[in-house]
Amino acid sequence: MTEVAFDQELDCQGMLCPLPILKTKKVIDTMEVGKVLKMLSTDAGSVNDMIAWTHQTGHELVYSERNERLYTYYVRKT
Repeated sequence: MTEVAFDQELDCQGMLCPLPILKTKKVIDTMEVGKVLKMLSTDAGSVNDMIAWTHQTGHELVYSERNERLYTYYVRKT
């Protein structure tokens, strides 16, 4: 497990699409440019959702990993 420095954490465990992305967007919108959000999810669909969302919005997906059923994403606001 790799630990990336982050400024805020969002726990979306147990939520299904599209809630993890909607909640991520809501939190990212309140953060300053350059800050990193750590988002936790148990939704396997969040993998493709996060890739598509960061590509679409221009935010940087710094790092992501899967550990058992937990998906962790680090997103830098751009």
